[in-house]
Amino acid sequence: SEAISQSGLIGDDSGVIKFVKWAKAELPDLVEGKSYILRNVVTDEYQGRFSVKLNRTSEILELDSQVQAAEVPRTSGQVKISEIKEPGRWVDVKGKVVSLWEANSEAISQSGLIGDDSGVIKFVKWAKAELPDLVEGKSYILRNVVTDEFQERFSIKLNRTSEILETDEEIEVSSQTVTFAGAIVDVQKGSGLIKRCPVCKRSLAKGICGEHGKVEGSYDLRIKAAIDDGEKVQDILINRERTEGLIDMTLDQAREMAMEALDHEVILSIIEEKLVGRYYTATGPRIDRYLLVERIEEMPPATLAEVEELLKEVA
Repeated sequence: SEAISQSGLIGDDSGVIKFVKWAKAELPDLVEGKSYILRNVVTDEYQGRFSVKLNRTSEILELDSQVQAAEVPRTSGQVKISEIKEPGRWVDVKGKVVSLWEANSEAISQSGLIGDDSGVIKFVKWAKAELPDLVEGKSYILRNVVTDEFQERFSIKLNRTSEILETDEEIEVSSQTVTFAGAIVDVQKGSGLIKRCPVCKRSLAKGICGEHGKVEGSYDLRIKAAIDDGEKVQDILINRERTEGLIDMTLDQAREMAMEALDHEVILSIIEEKLVGRYYTATGPRIDRYLLVERIEEMPPATLAEVEELLKEVA
């Protein structure tokens, strides 16, 4: 912009910050690698990122001694998620937020899954990064994120040097669709009638969002369960629409029942009664530990011929 004379990054031993020097300020140019005292600058904030602005009342004083600045990470440019194959790289990622999880630590502002047409990866946004929240279903460019690895699973971390840019581009997310059949053996905590934060859509704990504090949440229905095929156990996540079909109850009916009973746990009890011990076939994309159920059907009981065949196999 013609209004800007100079912009860049300036840092000390605690970190770096963007600076903007307005053309109307008529101040001397800063030189990369030199150290300065910038007097009477004004702080600014945009999308959770802070900067300093130099105007006509500001003053630039060059120092003879060098200021030790924190290292500015250099990115490898924008990469596809499938290209993330080693930890410790600084990269840019463009993707769509597939799901958000409940933060299990005060150090974490947000975590979840983001994907592009090559795959899906876990992201963690640190609380100290002071970055804006990501919204499930929206697409973003995440700049200057660092790759990490744990137990051969890769993730990306957003810190103070990262940047979040929302994009209108519709990003197709690649996922592996699988079918899993077995008995539902457990309905997990966080199932049933829940409330979500109106801002970040996280489920609330006693009316409190881990990021936005006490909020007036909106009701939702979901099921988090474990299904066992006799050899392995698969965690499944069932959304409102499919939960309503499984328990033959709408969200409004569940709200009314919970209010009459003065207890939201009554819906969880109904889900457990209807599902646990029954056999289902669930189909959907497997992302991280969860199978996100797109279709679920109760399996018919075994026929006499199938039972006789099974007895022959084990005899």
